[in-house]
Amino acid sequence: MKETVYDKIFKPKSYTLENGKTVKQRASRTPLILVMVFLAIYASFQATGVDLSLILTRGNEFFVIIWSMFPPDFEFLPNIWKPLFDTIQMSFLGSLIGALLAVPLALLSSSNVIKNRFLNGFFKLFLSILRTLPTLVLALIFTFLFGLGTMAGTLAILIFSASYVGKLMYEHIENVDMGAFEAQESMGLSKVQAFRYAIVPEVLPTYLSVSLYAFEGNVRYAAILGYVGAGGIGLVLNERLGWRDYPSVGMVLLVLMVVVFIIERVSEYFRRKLS
Repeated sequence: MKETVYDKIFKPKSYTLENGKTVKQRASRTPLILVMVFLAIYASFQATGVDLSLILTRGNEFFVIIWSMFPPDFEFLPNIWKPLFDTIQMSFLGSLIGALLAVPLALLSSSNVIKNRFLNGFFKLFLSILRTLPTLVLALIFTFLFGLGTMAGTLAILIFSASYVGKLMYEHIENVDMGAFEAQESMGLSKVQAFRYAIVPEVLPTYLSVSLYAFEGNVRYAAILGYVGAGGIGLVLNERLGWRDYPSVGMVLLVLMVVVFIIERVSEYFRRKLS
């Protein structure tokens, strides 16, 4: 009987050993996994109320809006420079201060450097809580506290950067070989001094690389923060979309893509040098 595709994939195979004993291969779990995946997808559609037919009937409107952005309105370009500079400034300042704050947070979270389970657990929990707060929600909270403007966006990016870089760095520090650190301590150096001379050279390239990567992402996030009044180019984007001025929106997106591309290439160059 000819073997079917189903038999080749799912049917357990038998093997004969040298001693003449026949051993059957364990049945594949692929069918069960596929059924569970499809059930999970179906349950997700039901829970979220996603209507695929609506996507099919209205999905073409997305391309209508995209085509309406071309050609971009170059006369709108002078209105973009200041909010664009605010966005870059907001991202840079928030990323820089956040990366600096991440150092003590990572140090206090590292169980192999600070051997205090209470402190380690507290700061690890603190970083986890900060990471669970979306940057957009943080920006919204800060606009209520400090008013509309770039300060709210800068603080939101600062907290995200501190939690993101701090989490990755304490995990990296905990995987460092502690032989040099313990040798420095045995010579009479304090924990801070031993950390400076033994751990910092090991983690510094990764720290700088992660900080640059966070800055890349923050430039993109900062463009969205304007939707909650946190300043930057997002305010202009929200305003133009509200007025259905799609050529101006196209100009904003074009400039933003060029700036993000340049920042990513420069950041990638430095990250390669650090690796």
